[in-house]
Amino acid sequence: MANDRIAKFMKVLWITNTLFPAISKEIGSVEYFAQGWVYAGAKAILDLNDEMELAVATYYTGKVFIEKKINNITYFLLPKQKNQENDWKYIKDSFKPVVVHVQGTEYEYGLSYVKACGSHAVVVSIQGLVSVIEKYYFGGIKLSHLLKSTTLRDIIRWDFAFNQKKNMKRRGTREIRLLRNVGHVIGRTSWDRAHCWAINPEAKYHFCNETLRESFYNKKWALKNCQPHTIFLSQAHYPIKGIQQVIKALPLIQKEYPDTKVYVAGHDFFNIGWRKNGFGNYINKLLKQSNKDSKIEFLGILTEEEMVDKYLNAHVFVCPSIIENSPNSLGEAQLLGVPSVSSHVGGVLDMVKDGETGLVYRYEEYEMLAKAVCNIFSDNNLAERLSINSRNIASERHDRLMNAKELISIYKSVCNYL
Repeated sequence: MANDRIAKFMKVLWITNTLFPAISKEIGSVEYFAQGWVYAGAKAILDLNDEMELAVATYYTGKVFIEKKINNITYFLLPKQKNQENDWKYIKDSFKPVVVHVQGTEYEYGLSYVKACGSHAVVVSIQGLVSVIEKYYFGGIKLSHLLKSTTLRDIIRWDFAFNQKKNMKRRGTREIRLLRNVGHVIGRTSWDRAHCWAINPEAKYHFCNETLRESFYNKKWALKNCQPHTIFLSQAHYPIKGIQQVIKALPLIQKEYPDTKVYVAGHDFFNIGWRKNGFGNYINKLLKQSNKDSKIEFLGILTEEEMVDKYLNAHVFVCPSIIENSPNSLGEAQLLGVPSVSSHVGGVLDMVKDGETGLVYRYEEYEMLAKAVCNIFSDNNLAERLSINSRNIASERHDRLMNAKELISIYKSVCNYL
């Protein structure tokens, strides 16, 4: 009971990469709210304990420092353009958090806070690990092929694939510095645990699964309601996400199922004229070689509810990335019960048991990807079994109450309340 009492009055500062909806609406921002699961996690701990005091600090594109309380969350918005050291010190001194929770490792805000205020009672959540991911940035595509696909847009902006990889490596260096300077990390896979241990074996590793976006808990996939022979991808704009492997697999799938169609969340990035980058140009060439461009449709930026609908409409969800930690897109698909196929990379095997909660394949072997998709298309019993099993396991993994309780327990550990 004493620990519960302490938790009720615990002041926690979250440092995030994207604006939460309430403050975004308040300031009239059009900044894209990308990390809906971060907001879902905040909502879950506040729903569990409405007397916990939460503050959220975020970089934004404005020019002035903003402090504003909306409902039960205090928001601090830091301009990106100025030196943030004094802002971080002000936030720490005015809010007086007992725990500081940095959401993600790859952005400058975490290290910036630690440099200004120290690492006492700081815990860092692992989302991806860019210091590892950057090694795979080209997605298995030869650099020479990407260079041959260079566009006028790339030259004008001096934004080539190798520059993008170099920028990611720079972020990875910053990530390693952050992880080496904190005493606590939160992860959720054997993959992130191993890499955190390799970077900082002295840091205490805490396990906590993700809470996903609210709408994904309320719907359920059904074979009778999906569009037969359709594949859904949640994103595709970078080589690392692997759409090139899906394009290579598509002719094999269409030998068996000529009506197969691929739907991709996000804007079309290869049919946009002079604005097309080198990767988009490479994909365009690949599609022309296979004559499959009419079989891939980009859906634009989707709301949370629209994403749910697109998942439910698909016959199969595919996660073809060359590297991942535990992709929330795969978790969302499993939570809805969409039969899923994923590359055998990173922390995916902590999420998928092959043949039971999904199908997995080696990233390089797009033939195996094609066969896995065809197996689901051809076998309704397999599709139903994968749907039921994945939904059951994902409901446990992403249980909002259990994850909120675990997170509060971690906070108590970090600030020595246990």
